[in-house]
Amino acid sequence: MAAAVHCLSPCLSLPSRFGKLSLDGPSTSSATTHSTTSLSFSAMLSPNFFSKGYLAVKPLQRPVRHSIVCEVATKKPDSAVKRARQAEKRRIYNKSRKSEIKTRMKKVWEALDGLKKKPDAAPEEVLSIEKLIGEAYSIIDKAVKVGTLHRNTGARRKSRLARRKKAVEVHHGWYTPTPEAASV
Repeated sequence: MAAAVHCLSPCLSLPSRFGKLSLDGPSTSSATTHSTTSLSFSAMLSPNFFSKGYLAVKPLQRPVRHSIVCEVATKKPDSAVKRARQAEKRRIYNKSRKSEIKTRMKKVWEALDGLKKKPDAAPEEVLSIEKLIGEAYSIIDKAVKVGTLHRNTGARRKSRLARRKKAVEVHHGWYTPTPEAASV
């Protein structure tokens, strides 16, 4: 409605501008700046021209246009929030993997301690422990591969398991180190 009133105000003041306008072509008057056509009024045009029905001024009816504001229902998450969520997921994943490594290592150490304390142990009993060591190595290698453990940490833990196994074998006399290996 406000747009219609705004449009009517220049139209209602047309009779007062008739003396200033001409029908010859585009002019530099202020009334033609409001219009996009080159049609303008001359001084010979009188207000009677409107009353006889030759020209009529009607209020302009424009279609009402509603602007639509589109807003996404879920906003894009903040990068810090996403990073925190990812870090928590990785922390839980890494925690379970590290726990599995510790459990496997403890099983190997308990089996080696039991074998070391056994006075009449046979060399064939090491085979079951070697199988446990192989499983522990596999878990450690996977943890290093996915980035849960640093490669040096993985190597150190595998070395600890191998040294403990070798200590048990030396204790029972199943393995005798060479003098070069003992000095190094």
